[in-house]
Amino acid sequence: MTSMDTEAALDRAERLRAGLVSLAVSVLLLAVKFLGYRWTRSAAVLSDALESIVNVAAALFAVTSLAIATRPADSNHPYGHGKVEFLSSAFEGGLIAFAALLIVYQAGETLLSGSELRALDAGLALMAVAAVGNALLGAYLLRVGRRARSPALEADAQHVLGDVWTTVGVCAGLALVWATGIESIDPLVAALVGLHLAVVGFGLVRQSIGALLDETDPALLRKLADAIAAIEVPGVIAVHRLRAIRVGGAVHVDAHVVVPRFWQVSAGHEVALRFEEEVARRLEREAELEIHIDPCTSAYCAGCSVEPCPVRAHPFVRAPAPTVAELTADPPPS
Repeated sequence: MTSMDTEAALDRAERLRAGLVSLAVSVLLLAVKFLGYRWTRSAAVLSDALESIVNVAAALFAVTSLAIATRPADSNHPYGHGKVEFLSSAFEGGLIAFAALLIVYQAGETLLSGSELRALDAGLALMAVAAVGNALLGAYLLRVGRRARSPALEADAQHVLGDVWTTVGVCAGLALVWATGIESIDPLVAALVGLHLAVVGFGLVRQSIGALLDETDPALLRKLADAIAAIEVPGVIAVHRLRAIRVGGAVHVDAHVVVPRFWQVSAGHEVALRFEEEVARRLEREAELEIHIDPCTSAYCAGCSVEPCPVRAHPFVRAPAPTVAELTADPPPS
């Protein structure tokens, strides 16, 4: 096993461990919030507790998807199993949106029927503990998710961090009720929590569907463009038809590389392999490249410094750094 394979295996293990930590902490915080609701009978606290049910369900689904995503590629799944993480992210977004509807409905009922709040000081203390716990969990998941390139963990982290602000809002609402005695503030805060969660949930669904449909990733293409601009492989005249997608923690790239047309096939193949190695070295640990070799035409002469060249039609001028638009475009006409 190479060092790159070892690091990739460690990343997969860390992703799964983070998912299990998220599940355990989510269950604990769910218990804390329902205890807070039992003490206070607050609609706002109930709304936060309902969201925590979503946290637990999403964490359980995320652990399952991470266990599947860590499986290596096989004959039935030659590109691996990483896309299941996008399914996890979409599922979590759908759960959040559903919870938002329940919260808004419950807030409306409470606003119409009224409520009898109690033990607000103890409820505030419990919700503060829950907010701190979610903040620590969210920061941990975000760090691991970004380092391991895990969409499921990043989605879980964004949800958990969003839950922190939800809990802070609930605490602020309880404090206002405690200070003013106006109990109608409580369901209004719950309704605001629900609307916020609806935005977060639909945003996660939209992002996940885009990833499942292989939507263009501008940040990844910019990183590739910077990597290609920094590479110095003699014989690589230009790159075009560049495409790239993320699948779980891996990156799949395919591109056309232009080499001198008077070279032998073996020479062009060797240059393409060196180009693949250099690009992969500058990307994430799990990177797979498919390079197609194209022969040069006279349209490339002004940007080609290969010498001696028996087929040069125009003098070399300069080789500017390629842009994303140039790298992803079709080759220029001959």
